[in-house]
Formats: sequence, structure tokens, C-alpha cells
Amino acid sequence: MNRSAALRGGAVLTLIVGFLPGLLFLVAGFVGGVYIDQRFPEYVPYIGHRTESRVDLTQVQQAARLIQADYVDSSVDPKKLSQGSVQGLITSLGDPYSIYFDPAQYKKLQQSYQGKYTGIGIYLSFSTGYPVITGTVAGSPAAAAGLKSGDQIVKVGDKDIKGISPDQATTLVQGPEGTKVTLTILRGAETMTFTITRAQIQVPTVRSATVGDRVLYVRIYQFGAQTSKEFSDALKNGLAGSVGMVLDLRGDPGGFISAADDVITQFVTSGETFETHGRNGVNRHQVGSAHAAPTVPLVVLVDANSASASEIVAGSLQVHHRAKLVGTTTYGKGSVQEDFVLSDGSDIHLTVERWFLPDGQTIDHKGLSPDVAVKLASPANAFDVAQPSQGYANDTQLNAALTLLSGG
Repeated sequence: MNRSAALRGGAVLTLIVGFLPGLLFLVAGFVGGVYIDQRFPEYVPYIGHRTESRVDLTQVQQAARLIQADYVDSSVDPKKLSQGSVQGLITSLGDPYSIYFDPAQYKKLQQSYQGKYTGIGIYLSFSTGYPVITGTVAGSPAAAAGLKSGDQIVKVGDKDIKGISPDQATTLVQGPEGTKVTLTILRGAETMTFTITRAQIQVPTVRSATVGDRVLYVRIYQFGAQTSKEFSDALKNGLAGSVGMVLDLRGDPGGFISAADDVITQFVTSGETFETHGRNGVNRHQVGSAHAAPTVPLVVLVDANSASASEIVAGSLQVHHRAKLVGTTTYGKGSVQEDFVLSDGSDIHLTVERWFLPDGQTIDHKGLSPDVAVKLASPANAFDVAQPSQGYANDTQLNAALTLLSGG
């Protein structure tokens, strides 16, 4: 059994449509901030050994033999029985972040970690209502078709998707390159239909622009394999001449822990970034050496879909008194998951640690409280850095951040 440690985004609420099992379709449906068509997990090096206790599988074996011998349909698939047994073990934990992926799902998950997938290129947020598009990937089929932030997806094909989960949405929207998917969209009071051809999409995890009076705006959609480099490049190309910076982590479901460490390090010169507690003790993550913006005035935007690695970054910067948080209370995912790859290529994504801020506080199940609480009337009002010409006049949270930076 192969092991790879990961801290997955916990909101599984914001995704990009295309492929990830849970974040994007970057819909990191991530499963807690997961890729649906996208999703991003947080990975950390696995160190240490775990003891194994005995589990009595007698009843499981008896049930499998009974089904194979007496079930009315003799063509029972033993592979499905085996995978269902593993799924049952994971489900019995009652942990929404411990998940079983079959081989095909795990393969897609690995691709999502790299920000690659086949889909249409939209970012989604999920609730009990219809999924809402929060942005499109520049140059994607969705962008070319004219889908916009704030659009609600009512149907995929003929299927009504009210209250759908990220994983279910991924299954419906993703598909082979060159195939088509039809979406019924509610835009205000108008219902529209779009038929879009799926394509291979490489999702950038970081985008930036200059806003206000020489303020560098950087949005991290998720903490993927390329985030550290993309974020460093955004600072290198945009900091010169900037009088302040807004880091937008709204809707960011999480991702690689190493990327979270790197982002914090750009602003903080010493101390812990965060720490993890598990069976093998405490692991304290320390600030690194690359400090591109240690003194730049900084405000961080957060919301209810900011989860996991994004909460590590926002919380650590808040604890270090390096930034003010503006927005709404974050998701509240304070656990770390590790991937255990089984012999058939399937994967157990298992909670193995809990993480804490540098001051020892946990945000699990309660989230981070912003320094300045500001609500956004509608997801459609959020500034879309991929379409900067649309402006940010209705983005109350971004405007509050700019007011803070100006001393207001």
C-alpha cells in the first residue's frame, strides 16, 4: 500500500468544472474544497509509522460469501463487492473528509492535483439551491460560450440539479474531450440554454491585476502543484510601484500544504506558519526564506467557502498581525488527510492529523472570524480578475479592503 499525505480542502464547495472529483470543472468537487471538475488537496510529507490493530472481518467475509452463493443474480461483480466493503469501512467512521476513491476516481483526482482536467472551465459554489458560477477559466469553452459569474445552473442535459453535490456535478459536467454538454442557465429572470464542447483545460491557480490606487490584487483559486511558482511570479511582476496588496482567498477550498507555507513565507519573516497534531506528536511548520513582501500593507478577503489551506494562510497572517481579514466567517476545516493507495489502484483518503494556528488555536467547525465583517450581496458582484474590464463597483468586500489600505 502506497502512502501520500495530503491536507485536502474541506469545503468542497467551490470548484471548477471540468474534471476534478470534487473543485474546478478547479468543478480540490474537492471534496471539501475539492475539484469536481477541478478540486485541490493539501499534501504534506508523510513521516512516521502507525501501529495496526486487529479488525474482525469475519462478518464481512460471511456476507460476501452469502451474496455470491445466494443472491438472485448470479453475475455478481466481486470487484464491486470488494470496493463496496472498503467504502462501508470508510463510511462507518462518520468523517466527511475520509473518503474512498475507486481507481478511476483516484486517477482523475491525481490529474486535478495538477490543475488539469477535461471539462468546460467554470468555477462553482454549492448550496442547498442551484450551483452558482463564480467565474470562468480564461480561454475555456465556458468563457467562449458566454457563461458569466452569477449564472445559476438549473439543468445539465435534462437533469434538474438543485442541491446537487460537487461529485455529482462533476459526473454530469465532465466528459471526454470533444463531447458536448448542455446547460440550462438562470441569469436574473432569464432562462438560457448553452451547448458547450468539452476540452482539455489547464487551470491557473493564481491570477492578478492592479486595482484602486496602485494596489496589487492577487486571487488564489486553490493551492495546487503550481501555486507557489504562480504566486511568486505574481508578486515579482506586480509588487513594484504598489502601495498595498489584496489577497483574495474567497471560494478557495484548499490544496497543497506546502503551497500554503510558501504563500505565508512571502509575508512573514520568522516563526511558525502552522502546526499539525497526530498520533506521532506535533509537527511545527516554520516560515521559509523567500520573503518578497514582508512589509507591504496587506488585506485578505475570505468567505464561507474559504477552507483548509486557505484558512491556514488567512489565519496565520492574522495571528502574525501581518494582515487584516475582510469578509465573512470561513468554512472551518482543521484536519489533515493522507492518501493510501491500495493494490488495485483505488485510494483511501483518510484523516490522520488536525492542524492548529501558530497561537495553538483550532478553527475546526468554527472557522476564522474576519477583522472587518462585510457581506457580498450576490456571488455575481465579486470582482472577476479574469475579466477585469467589468470592474469591482459592486464588490463590497474588495472595496472595504481598499478602504482599509487607504487608511479609511
